[in-house]
Amino acid sequence: MATSLLMLLDDITTVLDDVALLSKVAAKKTAGVLGDDLALNAQQVAGVSADRELPVVWAVFKGSMINKAILVPLALLLSAFLPWLIAPLLMVGGLFLCFEGFEKVAHKVLHSRAEDAAHHAELTQALADESVDLVALEKDKIKGAIRTDFILSTEIIVIALGIVQGSALLVQVGALAGIAVAMTIGVYGFVAVIVKLDDVGLFLTLRDGASGAAALQRRLGAFLLVAAPWLMKTLTVLGTLAMFLVGGGILAHGLHGVGNWLETLSQGTGALAPAVSLVLIALLGVLAGGVVVLVVTLGQRLWARFS
Repeated sequence: MATSLLMLLDDITTVLDDVALLSKVAAKKTAGVLGDDLALNAQQVAGVSADRELPVVWAVFKGSMINKAILVPLALLLSAFLPWLIAPLLMVGGLFLCFEGFEKVAHKVLHSRAEDAAHHAELTQALADESVDLVALEKDKIKGAIRTDFILSTEIIVIALGIVQGSALLVQVGALAGIAVAMTIGVYGFVAVIVKLDDVGLFLTLRDGASGAAALQRRLGAFLLVAAPWLMKTLTVLGTLAMFLVGGGILAHGLHGVGNWLETLSQGTGALAPAVSLVLIALLGVLAGGVVVLVVTLGQRLWARFS
């Protein structure tokens, strides 16, 4: 009896160790998607009334957990009954990341600041207009954020599944569930902090008193007010870059000939090989994204023309 219990405990410990190890690897692989997840979801609550920001984040968080509760069992069923689909799905996910990244860059380049400013002014005016149904506006933002989360969550789960595929069932369950929960809490916890940075900064700038501590708080508040929009911009840039890196990396791994060619090119640069490899993978992601955007755009035009 004691021996059986010890063997059971040893098995559980081994599973937990495997889960921890695979979760670490999967977390690194899905970091690119997370970078964009942070930026996108923080932007989704932009324009929401300040006192409703955290409730909106909480509502999207609950929707994200429901998304994960649907996606994780589906991924496990896929691994059990259709494992040959995982590699093609990873490739599709990689292409989608490249497509989304290229589309974001194209949008930034092709749309003027005046158009973005007009859109922001429209949102601000809607919030100030008492005739506008703010509840409906808020629900639309929540639904949009949850739809975005579902797409990004699918990418995260598929990438993580590619890492744990072939492991024992308990290891797969533990790793996927752990990644799903940890990343959802991490993403939306950080989003909650980001959207309230300006409020914290404003609160600190209004601190009274002539003491050194009060003056320091006011300076910190002013810094936060300036830093909050720059943090959003930085997250957007890093998220887009990470999408090209992760998407390009998936494509390079799936297309062995292309991956080997890129590796050969980078190895010829000596000590700069790691940096050159990242640049080449990112360029592959940009190229793939551009091709997919071109194909999708042509497809949409043909559909509109003949439908």
